[in-house]
Amino acid sequence: MLRKGAAAAIAAIAACAPAPAAIASQYEFLAAPQINLSLVYRLDKLTGDVIACQFAHNPNRTDVGPGAFGVTTCYRGGEGAIKQEPGEYGLVATRHEQEGGVFRVDYRTGGLSICYLYFQREKQGDHEAIADQYVVYTPEWK
Repeated sequence: MLRKGAAAAIAAIAACAPAPAAIASQYEFLAAPQINLSLVYRLDKLTGDVIACQFAHNPNRTDVGPGAFGVTTCYRGGEGAIKQEPGEYGLVATRHEQEGGVFRVDYRTGGLSICYLYFQREKQGDHEAIADQYVVYTPEWK
């Protein structure tokens, strides 16, 4: 009888634990269509929050170790790319091979907006420098 009760308790605990697939399905990943750009967008499908990550080669390093062959840099969400109203969001890329942005769509409302990596520039003396980089979205269109 103890075995039957223990088995029932284990089954009840297992039923309450989230399945790994359920956790993984909260996010969607999509590469920018631009063929010479190593940029991937990550979307939280419930909140609409988006970040982007990019890989860059490090040609001056020949050793094997962290950062030897390249580095991955991730960019935070900026205007319009942070938490939205709860929805059912997805990412859609165009087929334009020179396009660095992707569309965020809301399958519940039919809304969409374009997302891209924004380079905030600052004047430094007689030239401009990139002060910050982050993901932004155009206003949603329905």
